[in-house]
Amino acid sequence: MKYDAAHIEVLDGREAVRKRPGMYVGSTGERGLYHLVLEVVDRAVSEVLAGRAGSVDVRLTSDGGVRVADDGAGSGGANAPDLEAQLTSLHVGSGPVGRRTAVIAPFSLGLFVANALSSRLTVEARGEGTRWVKEYVRGVEVEQPDTVGVLTGGVGSATGSGTAISFWPDTEIFETTWSSFPVLAERFRQLAFLNRGLAISLTDERSADGPRRVLFQFPDGVRDFVAALDAEARAYPIADVFGFEREDERMAGTMEVALLWGYSRGARIRGFANSLATHEGGTHLDGFRDGVVAAVTAFAQERGLPAASDLDARADLIVESLTAVVSVKLDQPEYLGATRTLLGNTAVRVCVAEAVREHLGDWFAERPERGEEVIDRVVQASRRD
Repeated sequence: MKYDAAHIEVLDGREAVRKRPGMYVGSTGERGLYHLVLEVVDRAVSEVLAGRAGSVDVRLTSDGGVRVADDGAGSGGANAPDLEAQLTSLHVGSGPVGRRTAVIAPFSLGLFVANALSSRLTVEARGEGTRWVKEYVRGVEVEQPDTVGVLTGGVGSATGSGTAISFWPDTEIFETTWSSFPVLAERFRQLAFLNRGLAISLTDERSADGPRRVLFQFPDGVRDFVAALDAEARAYPIADVFGFEREDERMAGTMEVALLWGYSRGARIRGFANSLATHEGGTHLDGFRDGVVAAVTAFAQERGLPAASDLDARADLIVESLTAVVSVKLDQPEYLGATRTLLGNTAVRVCVAEAVREHLGDWFAERPERGEEVIDRVVQASRRD
């Protein structure tokens, strides 16, 4: 069989996305459907983190659609062309990555993919005195005037400004278009933990029993996250949650760390980089473990405790019953792998290790009984094993 250049079919733009959707959203099953939703939520959350909006509202509508709205002013008026470019140009993606943006979807290819894989998508942006509306069918614009009228009300409210994107996943592409309320609610809850001040709500309008709604907002950030994880595990903590935040320009970013020691065996240490879970770990988690072991060892040495001589060899036991969250937000995160589940920034390890050792060391100095309890548990665990 002869094969030459004449047999090569070059696909571009929306045709490429619709021909091979799995390359852009991971699958045509439920996982790909959730990815589609997260691509749209990504833009709205980034508006909040950039200070251009205060809240995000997500609705699963009774006709099978999804509506994502924010109360910002960043997409209306003069900025409408940027929003249109995100919907129609693959290379635009979801915008720049930095410490003030969240990576929500694993691939983060932006609104263009959601537009191409939806049977219908509408966008309404209000701001700078205008109401701007666009409609697309499978990624192709439906001709209509850009500016529909003068601003008289807000997106989803009587007054104000903001952006609302409604879309209906294409039944020709996806095996199911039914988004799970619990799955989305858990991801949005996680986002609210990791981004203090973010208010994100999810409403399900599909049930015959009436709509159900949850609102997530956590004033203490990852401290609240650790407390929730520990409560779910019924781990009976020794003390209150310890935590701190720190900016370090050597890693061009910030870190937020919280932890507590419980009584159950098995560490529950979760890492995130720019709000994306790093299931495979990375330099931020390596640095966290380094810092915890160093702080515990230094405390034992300062107090002249007998266990101080061989704590380095018991590093696994020191972190054995920890519940912890390590969240870093970087201007230039270096993910190892296409799905961004392993962080590789080398400077992060040293910065996190130093910060954890310093802050945890200060905490032990203020509460020496806590440090002694941790070391006593390590000794008991080594005898048990």
